Amino acid sequence: MTARPARPVAGEPTLAGRRALVTGGASGIGAACAQELAARGAHVVVADVDTDGAKRLADELGGEAWVVDLADTRALDDLRLEVDVLVNNAGIQRVSPVEDLAPDDFRLLHRLMLEAPFLLVRAALPHMYAQGWGRVVNVSSVHGLVASPFKAAYVSAKHGLEGLSKAVALEGGPRGVTSVCVSPGYVRTPLVERQVADQAAAHGIPESDVLADVMLAEPAIKRLVEPQEVASLVGWLTGPDASMVTGASWTVDGGWSAR
Repeated sequence: MTARPARPVAGEPTLAGRRALVTGGASGIGAACAQELAARGAHVVVADVDTDGAKRLADELGGEAWVVDLADTRALDDLRLEVDVLVNNAGIQRVSPVEDLAPDDFRLLHRLMLEAPFLLVRAALPHMYAQGWGRVVNVSSVHGLVASPFKAAYVSAKHGLEGLSKAVALEGGPRGVTSVCVSPGYVRTPLVERQVADQAAAHGIPESDVLADVMLAEPAIKRLVEPQEVASLVGWLTGPDASMVTGASWTVDGGWSAR
């Protein structure tokens, strides 16, 4: 029987000596996660297509930047990563009825939000298995659990990410690796802000009505999620008190998925 891990000492960085990779780490949820993990003692690699943003945040955190286009998934086929914590966060959005959704946009979202996480997990697992410890946190969405109209590409990619996370949890558990999803509702990020015009056009409403009538229509708590609220949960999930937490999806959605 595996011994229960010791609880951390109060004030001790729970990720001291660990190396963490956060994709889409230059802004929004990714930046908040990078800051949270660095505060817990991790050496953080900020991965993003935004060169300046990734380098700026990495410098602030004493980490390093990895400038990469994760949509170029073929380039990741032979990748090997020596990281202890992997946070798959990078994502984009397309808002469109299915009949008008460009096939290349559908493929792009699946490459970035499902293929790339698979390839990064595949690249990181050998190192995690070798040391008998690892944490995979997939930033999914409430749309990985329920659907909304006009988001077929995003919803299907996030549903796939939830399934990938569960499969990794079952394979990795006996070898010391946990895998979970964090599934927020609408978060106050540039990605969400850029959706307003497209949501208004898709729903046939003024932009001024999108927040109340679309983004906050389902949650019981009528406000956007803050990036640090998601990051705080990610930090806990990588720590010693979450060593038995795997294969699950943790919602931060104000009650949306309770419906």
